[in-house]
Amino acid sequence: MAFQEKQNRFKKQQEKSASASHNGRNPGSIKFSTDTERLQHVNSIRKAPVGAQMKRVIDLLYENRQALTIEQINEACYVDMRANKDVFESMRKNPKIKFDGEKFSYKSKHDIRDRSQLLFLVRKFPEGIAVVDLKDSYPTVMEDLQALKAAREIWLLSNFDSQEDIAYPNDPKVPIKVDDDLKQLFRGIELPRDMIDIERDLQKNGMKPATNTAKRRSAAEMQGISSKPKPKKKKNEITKRTKLTNAHLPELFQNLNNS
Repeated sequence: MAFQEKQNRFKKQQEKSASASHNGRNPGSIKFSTDTERLQHVNSIRKAPVGAQMKRVIDLLYENRQALTIEQINEACYVDMRANKDVFESMRKNPKIKFDGEKFSYKSKHDIRDRSQLLFLVRKFPEGIAVVDLKDSYPTVMEDLQALKAAREIWLLSNFDSQEDIAYPNDPKVPIKVDDDLKQLFRGIELPRDMIDIERDLQKNGMKPATNTAKRRSAAEMQGISSKPKPKKKKNEITKRTKLTNAHLPELFQNLNNS
């Protein structure tokens, strides 16, 4: 829409200029204060470094998502690649840009355009696909990722190594059933009570702990603060003297019933 507005404005300026010339008016009698300011702005853009001009073009193509000619790019963001060969060659070789010999367009890592194509792509990566590789696919891709997550079509999980989100497919055609024996085995694993032991086990398995308890305790001891783990309090059991206010939860009173 912004590109179309600038194009329309450019056409109106051409029409006004042609009309003034046709009527034989003296161009010097026309007020050019606004136009002079615009020309100064255009001149500053065209004198900017190659990298700065490239960024303007790439931003335009990213937001527009259309294939534009050199003239259309010049009209929209005032970068004249026909006059500046360095900008033209750099844009032509840029890995994020596609040039078909006539028009430039933005080239995302994955060529998808809508939510259905996004879901189809994620399902092709059962081991997961990095969200950072999807962000520039199309303008509303992040909203579509959240919508697919809400619909339980995909999972969005964080990678412990890079702290980046990974999209995983949740294909209903491939249901996953976990045996009760495996569930009991998982729930029966008792973790060490001391964080140092937990961190040591993580390191043995090739994982980097997010904490450093030994260092934290050493610093605390230097400041005279005890950092030893507090003894685990014994869980209070329900006795016959306990007032029964949660009668709707019978499993809480097994000890009472058996006593």
